[in-house]
Amino acid sequence: MAKDLKDNKKKKTCSFCADKVEVIDYKDTSKLKRFLSEAGKILPRRITGTCALHQRKLSSAVKKARESSLMAYVFEN
Repeated sequence: MAKDLKDNKKKKTCSFCADKVEVIDYKDTSKLKRFLSEAGKILPRRITGTCALHQRKLSSAVKKARESSLMAYVFEN
């Protein structure tokens, strides 16, 4: 039964690999916000579907955007 559930899951593809993106721009906050939770935390790879390389680039871009005050560290509700 567990094997049947595993087979039905659709494998997520990296949107950056699909678009052939090599550099993730930290100034493009609208794109970066797609990969953040409602609380402002960076979402993990298993949820977003990004590959390991782009997840590392994404997290450093988000951190750089936060450091340069383009994005907030925490979103207020």
